[in-house]
Amino acid sequence: MQVLACNLWSLTSHVSSVLGRRELFFNGISSVCSRSQPSLNDAIASQQRTVQDQTRDLGGLLCKAIPSATRRALLVSLIMYSCYHPSRYLTAQALGDLSVTVEEVTPTVFPSGALFPTEDRIVQLFENNTYSVVNIFDVTLRPQLNVTGVVEIPEGNGSGVVWDGQGHIVTNYHVIGNSLARNPSPGQVVARVNILASDGIQKNFEGKLVGADRAKDLAVLKVEASEDLLRPIKVGQSSSLKVGQQCLAIGNPFGFDHTLTVGVISGLNRDIFSQTGVTIGGGIQTDAAINPGNSGGPLLDSKGNLIGINTAIFTQTGTSAGVGFAIPSSTVSKIAPQLIQFGKAIRAGLNVDIAPDLVANQLNVRNGALVLKVPGNSIAAKAGLNPTSRGFTGNIVLGDIIVAVDNKPVKSKAELMRALEDSNVGDKVILMIQRGSEKLEVPIVLEEQTS
Repeated sequence: MQVLACNLWSLTSHVSSVLGRRELFFNGISSVCSRSQPSLNDAIASQQRTVQDQTRDLGGLLCKAIPSATRRALLVSLIMYSCYHPSRYLTAQALGDLSVTVEEVTPTVFPSGALFPTEDRIVQLFENNTYSVVNIFDVTLRPQLNVTGVVEIPEGNGSGVVWDGQGHIVTNYHVIGNSLARNPSPGQVVARVNILASDGIQKNFEGKLVGADRAKDLAVLKVEASEDLLRPIKVGQSSSLKVGQQCLAIGNPFGFDHTLTVGVISGLNRDIFSQTGVTIGGGIQTDAAINPGNSGGPLLDSKGNLIGINTAIFTQTGTSAGVGFAIPSSTVSKIAPQLIQFGKAIRAGLNVDIAPDLVANQLNVRNGALVLKVPGNSIAAKAGLNPTSRGFTGNIVLGDIIVAVDNKPVKSKAELMRALEDSNVGDKVILMIQRGSEKLEVPIVLEEQTS
């Protein structure tokens, strides 16, 4: 009996020290113990009462000594420990089958054989172009290691393409947007560029700013790399694309370098709402998976030629939803050389202030681009364009409304910009303007757009 009483006291003391809970636990333990040994009830009844008194005093002492929040935290910790302790996951007992041998249950492995022609073509396209794709890291953002050991890649990281043998790299403006927001000077390091060598090793270089164009979401960097490491991309024609033709995207989605996705051209002449907040016309729509990190990477046709620079996805989750967009190669081929030579894009325009669509609508202009201001020394002023002004009584007198450019209808400010997009400085265009109740044709020579 003394041994049993001592064991009971040891058990209740251990529970009390571990749980530190109310008297209900100790009474429950005593009840369980008494039911498990019914033949000794009479013999140890007095001893149990003594134990209960002692545990009651000990439980009350612990309740007073340990704060309520601490007791709750201790109880939660014990429950979590009991649920997730590694000892819960016991090794499965292997049964085995001694009636068979390893050789008998080892299947025959058949050789893969040659690839199908379509597969081999895609493999070759990837192998020939993957060395022209680089991984770009914004210098203002650093990859961070989270608690699971996985490297989290910031959104500012993306891809780029080797443009020529002089080390120029073309990418999206928004890929290095955080660095560009600090107004760096040309030649300043704004990114880290990883180039894949033929031996499969990533070579790291400093990416120095050459030029950037926010309106087209394009930027050019330069790296000091040897010519044998630089493999320029082959540029194709985006003007001849057809909906339904196959395309391939190579990039670094979520930091996984040189990833290939395959799809088709699913739409043409789309308006791309870029992350820089501008709208880019003439975009290519594709169902090839494009995810964060693909930005700035190439969209290739079935011959391996560059037909676009991947720039955006349409999604509500942040991952590919089957609708991706790329800046057409015709735009890239025009803007990138200008960024390399001048550090900025040279655009032809009228150098007049055009009313935003909201203002034009308030002035009851529903069709055309309303001219607000015309600088006095501009070519537009010499051509005779009239600005919007106020009359003698304070009323607003509408200026000229541009309704067509070279017989191409213009319904808004955006359409006017698009109509002049393919023109060069010095080109002569014919403007169809609405002036009051009459329509006039005004020939004008385009000059460099200053704003």
